[in-house]
Amino acid sequence: MSGPMRLVVFDMDGTLIDSQHLIVAAMERAFAAVGQPAPERERILSVVGLSLPEAMGALAPHLAPGDVFALAEQYRMGFVAQRAAGGAAAHAPLYPGARAALDRLAAEPATLMGVATGKARRGLEHSFDAHGIGGYFATAQTSDGHPSKPHPSMLLRALQETGCAARHAVMIGDTEFDIAMGRAAGFATVAVAWGYHPRARLVAAGADVVVERFDDLDGALDGLRSAAR
Repeated sequence: MSGPMRLVVFDMDGTLIDSQHLIVAAMERAFAAVGQPAPERERILSVVGLSLPEAMGALAPHLAPGDVFALAEQYRMGFVAQRAAGGAAAHAPLYPGARAALDRLAAEPATLMGVATGKARRGLEHSFDAHGIGGYFATAQTSDGHPSKPHPSMLLRALQETGCAARHAVMIGDTEFDIAMGRAAGFATVAVAWGYHPRARLVAAGADVVVERFDDLDGALDGLRSAAR
Protein backbone atom coordinates (compact mmCIF):
# COMPACT_ATOMS: atom_id res chain seq x y z
CA MET A 1 0.00 0.00 0.00
CA SER A 2 1.42 3.37 -1.00
CA GLY A 3 1.59 6.40 1.26
CA PRO A 4 3.69 7.52 4.21
CA MET A 5 5.43 4.98 6.39
CA ARG A 6 3.33 3.78 9.30
CA LEU A 7 4.80 2.86 12.67
CA VAL A 8 2.98 0.29 14.82
CA VAL A 9 4.37 0.01 18.35
CA PHE A 10 3.49 -2.87 20.67
CA ASP A 11 3.68 -3.21 24.40
CA MET A 12 5.01 -6.62 25.49
CA ASP A 13 3.60 -7.97 28.78
CA GLY A 14 -0.15 -8.40 28.50
CA THR A 15 -0.18 -7.48 24.81
CA LEU A 16 2.15 -9.80 22.90
CA ILE A 17 3.13 -12.20 25.70
CA ASP A 18 1.16 -13.53 28.66
CA SER A 19 3.66 -13.28 31.51
CA GLN A 20 1.17 -12.81 34.35
CA HIS A 21 2.07 -16.05 36.13
CA LEU A 22 5.77 -15.15 36.19
CA ILE A 23 5.03 -11.60 37.31
CA VAL A 24 2.69 -12.57 40.13
CA ALA A 25 4.96 -15.35 41.41
CA ALA A 26 8.04 -13.11 41.37
CA MET A 27 6.13 -10.34 43.12
CA GLU A 28 4.85 -12.66 45.85
CA ARG A 29 8.37 -13.96 46.45
CA ALA A 30 9.77 -10.41 46.57
CA PHE A 31 7.30 -9.27 49.21
CA ALA A 32 7.93 -12.41 51.26
CA ALA A 33 11.69 -11.80 51.08
CA VAL A 34 11.33 -8.37 52.69
CA GLY A 35 8.79 -9.57 55.26
CA GLN A 36 5.78 -7.86 53.76
CA PRO A 37 2.37 -9.29 52.78
CA ALA A 38 1.96 -9.54 49.03
CA PRO A 39 -0.76 -7.49 47.33
CA GLU A 40 -3.67 -9.29 45.72
CA ARG A 41 -3.21 -10.63 42.21
CA GLU A 42 -5.47 -7.99 40.64
CA ARG A 43 -3.50 -5.20 42.29
CA ILE A 44 -0.20 -6.64 41.09
CA LEU A 45 -1.46 -6.86 37.52
CA SER A 46 -2.84 -3.32 37.72
CA VAL A 47 0.70 -1.87 37.80
CA VAL A 48 2.12 -3.99 34.98
CA GLY A 49 3.49 -1.61 32.38
CA LEU A 50 5.04 0.82 34.81
CA SER A 51 8.80 0.72 35.27
CA LEU A 52 9.76 -1.45 38.22
CA PRO A 53 10.55 1.32 40.76
CA GLU A 54 7.25 3.07 40.01
CA ALA A 55 5.34 -0.22 40.18
CA MET A 56 6.86 -1.11 43.54
CA GLY A 57 6.21 2.35 44.88
CA ALA A 58 2.58 2.08 43.86
CA LEU A 59 2.20 -1.36 45.46
CA ALA A 60 4.01 -0.45 48.68
CA PRO A 61 3.57 3.29 49.29
CA HIS A 62 4.04 2.74 53.02
CA LEU A 63 7.66 1.59 52.61
CA ALA A 64 10.68 3.85 52.81
CA PRO A 65 12.58 4.45 49.52
CA GLY A 66 15.37 2.09 50.55
CA ASP A 67 12.89 -0.69 51.26
CA VAL A 68 11.17 -0.09 47.92
CA PHE A 69 14.57 -0.44 46.22
CA ALA A 70 15.20 -3.71 48.08
CA LEU A 71 11.77 -4.95 47.04
CA ALA A 72 12.53 -4.15 43.40
CA GLU A 73 15.85 -5.97 43.61
CA GLN A 74 14.16 -9.03 45.10
CA TYR A 75 11.65 -8.98 42.24
CA ARG A 76 14.40 -8.79 39.63
CA MET A 77 16.23 -11.71 41.19
CA GLY A 78 13.06 -13.76 41.48
CA PHE A 79 12.02 -13.11 37.90
CA VAL A 80 15.46 -13.97 36.55
CA ALA A 81 15.50 -17.15 38.64
CA GLN A 82 12.17 -18.24 37.20
CA ARG A 83 13.41 -17.65 33.67
CA ALA A 84 16.60 -19.57 34.40
CA ALA A 85 14.50 -22.47 35.66
CA GLY A 86 13.45 -22.88 32.06
CA GLY A 87 10.66 -22.38 29.65
CA ALA A 88 10.12 -18.66 29.12
CA ALA A 89 8.25 -19.52 25.96
CA ALA A 90 6.07 -21.92 27.91
CA HIS A 91 5.59 -19.85 31.07
CA ALA A 92 5.16 -16.55 29.21
CA PRO A 93 3.69 -17.63 25.86
CA LEU A 94 2.71 -15.44 22.96
CA TYR A 95 -1.01 -14.72 22.98
CA PRO A 96 -3.04 -16.65 20.37
CA GLY A 97 -2.77 -14.96 17.00
CA ALA A 98 0.16 -12.72 17.96
CA ARG A 99 2.75 -14.22 15.63
CA ALA A 100 0.34 -14.33 12.69
CA ALA A 101 -0.51 -10.65 13.28
CA LEU A 102 3.19 -9.76 13.31
CA ASP A 103 3.69 -11.73 10.10
CA ARG A 104 0.86 -9.84 8.39
CA LEU A 105 2.22 -6.45 9.43
CA ALA A 106 5.78 -7.43 8.47
CA ALA A 107 4.53 -8.20 4.95
CA GLU A 108 3.33 -4.61 4.49
CA PRO A 109 6.07 -2.55 2.79
CA ALA A 110 4.81 0.72 4.26
CA THR A 111 4.64 -0.51 7.86
CA LEU A 112 7.39 -0.59 10.47
CA MET A 113 6.96 -2.16 13.90
CA GLY A 114 8.39 -1.32 17.28
CA VAL A 115 8.22 -2.21 20.97
CA ALA A 116 7.80 0.08 23.98
CA THR A 117 7.92 -1.86 27.22
CA GLY A 118 8.30 -1.49 30.96
CA LYS A 119 10.81 -4.35 30.77
CA ALA A 120 14.51 -3.68 31.09
CA ARG A 121 16.64 -4.31 27.98
CA ARG A 122 17.88 -7.62 29.36
CA GLY A 123 14.33 -8.86 29.90
CA LEU A 124 13.19 -7.74 26.48
CA GLU A 125 16.08 -9.47 24.75
CA HIS A 126 15.29 -12.64 26.66
CA SER A 127 11.69 -12.49 25.44
CA PHE A 128 12.86 -11.85 21.89
CA ASP A 129 15.18 -14.85 22.04
CA ALA A 130 12.59 -17.11 23.69
CA HIS A 131 10.02 -16.46 20.98
CA GLY A 132 12.21 -15.58 18.01
CA ILE A 133 10.42 -12.29 17.39
CA GLY A 134 13.18 -9.68 17.68
CA GLY A 135 13.58 -9.46 13.91
CA TYR A 136 10.10 -8.01 13.49
CA PHE A 137 10.94 -4.72 15.18
CA ALA A 138 12.72 -1.70 13.73
CA THR A 139 12.87 -0.01 17.12
CA ALA A 140 12.72 -1.31 20.69
CA GLN A 141 12.46 0.96 23.72
CA THR A 142 12.84 -0.23 27.32
CA SER A 143 12.45 1.10 30.83
CA ASP A 144 16.18 1.39 31.52
CA GLY A 145 16.55 4.02 28.80
CA HIS A 146 13.50 6.17 29.52
CA PRO A 147 11.14 7.52 32.17
CA SER A 148 8.32 5.18 33.10
CA LYS A 149 5.12 5.03 31.12
CA PRO A 150 2.96 7.05 30.61
CA HIS A 151 5.76 9.53 29.80
CA PRO A 152 6.00 9.66 25.98
CA SER A 153 9.80 9.40 25.82
CA MET A 154 9.85 5.84 24.47
CA LEU A 155 7.51 6.67 21.61
CA LEU A 156 9.24 9.92 20.74
CA ARG A 157 12.51 8.02 20.46
CA ALA A 158 10.82 5.39 18.29
CA LEU A 159 9.73 8.14 15.91
CA GLN A 160 13.28 9.48 15.75
CA GLU A 161 14.74 6.06 15.05
CA THR A 162 12.27 5.18 12.29
CA GLY A 163 11.68 8.59 10.71
CA CYS A 164 7.93 8.13 10.95
CA ALA A 165 5.50 10.91 11.88
CA ALA A 166 3.32 10.68 14.98
CA ARG A 167 0.16 11.19 12.93
CA HIS A 168 0.97 7.93 11.12
CA ALA A 169 1.85 5.98 14.26
CA VAL A 170 -0.16 3.67 16.51
CA MET A 171 0.47 2.45 20.05
CA ILE A 172 -1.01 -0.95 20.93
CA GLY A 173 -1.23 -1.98 24.58
CA ASP A 174 -3.26 -3.55 27.33
CA THR A 175 -2.99 -0.91 30.07
CA GLU A 176 -4.09 2.64 30.63
CA PHE A 177 -0.37 3.53 30.84
CA ASP A 178 0.10 2.43 27.22
CA ILE A 179 -2.91 4.43 26.08
CA ALA A 180 -1.87 7.54 28.01
CA MET A 181 1.67 7.28 26.64
CA GLY A 182 0.37 6.95 23.10
CA ARG A 183 -1.92 9.94 23.44
CA ALA A 184 0.87 12.03 24.96
CA ALA A 185 3.09 11.26 21.97
CA GLY A 186 0.38 12.09 19.42
CA PHE A 187 -0.16 8.46 18.40
CA ALA A 188 -3.45 6.78 17.65
CA THR A 189 -4.12 4.09 20.26
CA VAL A 190 -5.41 0.53 20.15
CA ALA A 191 -6.22 -1.24 23.42
CA VAL A 192 -6.31 -5.04 23.62
CA ALA A 193 -8.98 -6.61 25.81
CA TRP A 194 -7.02 -9.77 26.72
CA GLY A 195 -4.40 -8.10 28.93
CA TYR A 196 -4.14 -6.86 32.49
CA HIS A 197 -6.45 -3.82 32.62
CA PRO A 198 -10.22 -4.14 32.16
CA ARG A 199 -11.98 -2.72 29.13
CA ALA A 200 -13.64 0.08 31.13
CA ARG A 201 -10.25 1.33 32.30
CA LEU A 202 -8.90 1.30 28.75
CA VAL A 203 -11.90 3.19 27.41
CA ALA A 204 -11.65 5.74 30.21
CA ALA A 205 -7.99 6.29 29.31
CA GLY A 206 -9.08 7.34 25.82
CA ALA A 207 -8.28 4.35 23.62
CA ASP A 208 -9.34 5.00 20.03
CA VAL A 209 -10.23 1.33 19.51
CA VAL A 210 -10.48 -1.75 21.74
CA VAL A 211 -9.96 -5.12 20.05
CA GLU A 212 -11.03 -8.47 21.47
CA ARG A 213 -8.58 -10.70 19.58
CA PHE A 214 -5.57 -10.37 17.29
CA ASP A 215 -7.70 -11.19 14.26
CA ASP A 216 -9.47 -7.86 14.80
CA LEU A 217 -6.25 -5.84 14.76
CA ASP A 218 -5.87 -5.47 10.98
CA GLY A 219 -9.28 -3.86 10.57
CA ALA A 220 -8.68 -1.55 13.52
CA LEU A 221 -5.34 -0.38 12.12
CA ASP A 222 -6.79 0.12 8.63
CA GLY A 223 -9.57 2.22 10.09
CA LEU A 224 -7.13 4.40 12.00
CA ARG A 225 -4.94 4.83 8.90
CA SER A 226 -7.93 5.93 6.85
CA ALA A 227 -8.91 8.42 9.54
CA ALA A 228 -5.38 9.88 9.58
CA ARG A 229 -5.39 10.75 5.86
